[in-house]
Amino acid sequence: MTLQDKLVIALPKGRILDEAMPLVRAAGIEPEPAFDDPKSRLLRFATNHPHIDIIRVRSFDVATFVAFGAAHLGIAGNDVLMEFDYPEIYAPLDLGIGKCRLSVAEPVEMAEADDPTRWSHIRIATKYPEVTRKHFAARGVQAECVKLNGAMELAPSLGLCTRIVDLVSSGATLVANGLKEVEVLAEVTSRLIVNRAALKTRPDELSGWIDAFRKACAS
Repeated sequence: MTLQDKLVIALPKGRILDEAMPLVRAAGIEPEPAFDDPKSRLLRFATNHPHIDIIRVRSFDVATFVAFGAAHLGIAGNDVLMEFDYPEIYAPLDLGIGKCRLSVAEPVEMAEADDPTRWSHIRIATKYPEVTRKHFAARGVQAECVKLNGAMELAPSLGLCTRIVDLVSSGATLVANGLKEVEVLAEVTSRLIVNRAALKTRPDELSGWIDAFRKACAS
């Protein structure tokens, strides 16, 4: 079997991976030992199934690999799916992991007198410009988005933007940086995603793994 013939599963690096792996293993997929070795620089891993490989990439890149057919299955947050809105991706299963929310935050002293329902034009630093623009456009607010890929919480204190849109879990990072959550755009969980073309060309195989993950979530 060539590398091109293998079924490829894309998993996100970071916090979500720790929650995802029990489900991956419960579905019957066990990666090679190097996967759990923090010193390993590998990005592609063999599994206990000779025809299945796992790739480990950034959370935003999982959706791109699956959408373009480089991976057949993946796990991605619906924040990423909303931002890219790839028509090539089918998301049949909410895995119920990675629970957080996509929220607007601003400096605490500003939030005390602010009323989000009266905004007409706002400038926001975010990794999610598409989701942010759509959310505010739906209620007639013009959102000018400054794209950042990290360290969002620094933007208000350094004068880049007074507000940010970012993922919030416990809220501790916001508090530590003098910010307060003032509006929730979306509740976020991670989904099992599938490339639509692959589902048509390998229906039995992919449907079988969707069922395996569904059973893993139910157990």
